[in-house]
Amino acid sequence: MGFIKNFDKLSTTPQRKIVLELIETALESIQPEKVLKDFKIENIENYENIYLIGFGKGSAKISSILEKKLGDKLTEGYAIDVTPEQFSKISFTQGTHPLPSQANLDFTKKVIDRFENKLTEKDLVIVVVTGGGSALFELPARLASESVAGRPTLLSLTELIKFNDELLKSGKTIEEMNEERKKLSRVKGGGLARILRPAKVLGLIFSDVPGNDISTIASGPTDDPTAENILMLSNKTALDAMKKKAEKLGIDAQIYFDAVQGEAKVVGGELVKLAKPNSITLAGGETTVKVHNSQGKGGRNQELVLGFLLNIDENTTIASFNSDGWDNCEFAGAIGDLETFKKAKELNQNPQKSLEKNNSFEFFQKTGDGIQTGRLPSNISDLMIVLKTPQN
Repeated sequence: MGFIKNFDKLSTTPQRKIVLELIETALESIQPEKVLKDFKIENIENYENIYLIGFGKGSAKISSILEKKLGDKLTEGYAIDVTPEQFSKISFTQGTHPLPSQANLDFTKKVIDRFENKLTEKDLVIVVVTGGGSALFELPARLASESVAGRPTLLSLTELIKFNDELLKSGKTIEEMNEERKKLSRVKGGGLARILRPAKVLGLIFSDVPGNDISTIASGPTDDPTAENILMLSNKTALDAMKKKAEKLGIDAQIYFDAVQGEAKVVGGELVKLAKPNSITLAGGETTVKVHNSQGKGGRNQELVLGFLLNIDENTTIASFNSDGWDNCEFAGAIGDLETFKKAKELNQNPQKSLEKNNSFEFFQKTGDGIQTGRLPSNISDLMIVLKTPQN
């Protein structure tokens, strides 16, 4: 069984089947078991204690695999994720995303209290950093706007949630959002690495950020000269895997760009314009959505496909999906073509009105074109596929 739970329901045309097979190939290529299969930590025998800290979407699965690899060599560990895993030595907390919560803050404080001023140069701390870590691993540093009983206090959880919610709805890029987040935090922007001094810090970075800038991924908690950071995974792995799969199927494929940005509802149309007849265009990155209706439901991948439907043509099939299986709702993304447009018309669903309401989920729920995988333990942000057949 593959990753796409509604594969058969979605594969109603030969073109759709090809696109869905590429999605399966992409997801298979980035799963933690495959990425970590041959991974080894050098000079591990030189350390008296080995600790592990994991945070972000998919970090629990990665941490569980590392726990098994390290065995008795692992002294202690802590992990937080939205999806639980079973551990023997690592203490797990189920946190929240995309907004922080008390559970997230309590976890971060527990980690800081455990390690700050308690480590030596003979200790190794492995830090698993994945996308979503900005929300899941956080502890405010900035003072709140008002004091309590004449004494300054830290930013409250309510203020922190409001700040992050406004950022998410602002249409800012991930780089812009995370620069703002760093200003409020003890652990972002290299803060965690500084807290862990003088231990050796090894950051294992699983990128969900266009361009793979370590200072931006989860807001750069290990972005500090005393830390060693290894980029373990990015969307290039998935893009290369899809290109090879397309070529095996006898279809010409090009990787357009691995750091696509821009407004979601516009990007889909731009990718279609770039696509050549009888070929597949692949891309990865993270688009943005400016939220006009807080009651709407859906994510940037569904908005991307929905935006394409405004200028649909009969020769194109498009899909956009979040690699962790969750496009701000239970759909990983969506697939769209002329068939989608016809179904929408029969159901009296207007793509333009759905975009205005930021209600892409309801649109694709009704047309039956949402991609369902459930939450997945790997996160390299979004992937996009455009299949263009020869013009009639």
